[in-house]
Amino acid sequence: MPPKLNVHNFPRPPLLEKTPRHLQIKWNGHLIADTKDAYWVLETTHPPTYYLPPSSIFFPLTRSSKTSYCEWKGAATYWNIANPSNPSEVIRNRVWSYAKPTKGHDAIKDYLSFYAGPWDCYVDGEKVDPQPGDFYGGWVTSDIEGPIKGGPGTFGW
Repeated sequence: MPPKLNVHNFPRPPLLEKTPRHLQIKWNGHLIADTKDAYWVLETTHPPTYYLPPSSIFFPLTRSSKTSYCEWKGAATYWNIANPSNPSEVIRNRVWSYAKPTKGHDAIKDYLSFYAGPWDCYVDGEKVDPQPGDFYGGWVTSDIEGPIKGGPGTFGW
């Protein structure tokens, strides 16, 4: 079992580094993504956010008109994906990337990050829980401990 990772020991500004963990995203019996070649971002009070290489995504994404800005990584582009079991069902804005990330984050240029739902996300075979709230995209596994930002009452952390 991996050692516990306390989110209050993660740095600010966040740390970006390669992770050897095996990441998978499955949706209605379909493997959406699979990689051991990802990055994670570790930021104070947040569970890890994972960035997967585009080559690890097995279904097409379409660019959304939504954008946002991260003080650490820059301008984010959002993506839509059709449900492989029902192509008329399109999930919007639950995947994002950085086409021109800020200095220090250029390694994740065009890598994709997925919110933990509506699909199932796995880290080393363990199904993750989504970070509380609907703004941040961290993946919570059993090795994560400490109060996590995102739920009610945590806005000002």
